[in-house]
Amino acid sequence: MTTDRLETFADGVFAIAATLLILDVALPADLDDSLGTALLHIWPQYVAYAISFATIGIIWVNHHVVLQQVERADRAFLFLNLGLLLAVAFIPFPTRVLAEFVRTSDGRAAALLYGFTMLAMSATFLSVWLYASAGRRLIRPDADPSAISGITRSFLPGLPMYAAATLVAFVSPEASAALFGLLALFYVVSSALLGRGAPVGDRPSP
Repeated sequence: MTTDRLETFADGVFAIAATLLILDVALPADLDDSLGTALLHIWPQYVAYAISFATIGIIWVNHHVVLQQVERADRAFLFLNLGLLLAVAFIPFPTRVLAEFVRTSDGRAAALLYGFTMLAMSATFLSVWLYASAGRRLIRPDADPSAISGITRSFLPGLPMYAAATLVAFVSPEASAALFGLLALFYVVSSALLGRGAPVGDRPSP
């Protein structure tokens, strides 16, 4: 089968996950301070929202890039994509937990939850690509071999980098959260730079 239905379904999941993020940005039920002070006090929610929105956004862009290289989808590829979308749809929950608890005594658990979610996302995304590209199993016959190898190289660092950021949580939850933010920024910038001047379907993907 073609990937049209898969991409339509995936776009819906990405859109819903990104939208749910903003629903978790909220003021406390009982305002002990002025509104201005309360708005400043919830700054971790703004930061967590921005990091996760950027992460979901770049996953969406890169998922489109991957599907541009894929000619068809078989049952295994569909299930692997469901695993990726399962991880993406879960992102709003650890985002809210991290925003609420990163500065508390439970910050380590919150950062670890977020990190394990990012690891699951990275692992499932890598499995989607490796399955499709191994032996060019599902790749378009006219796909550029250099583009295929470039995507593979750009995917591979994801797991170790997210693992490193997750392990930092044992030392400092705040530093771990900052690293997740830097990773999101890195992927956004690197994807834009690597894809400059190239058609969307030919852009490398981290």
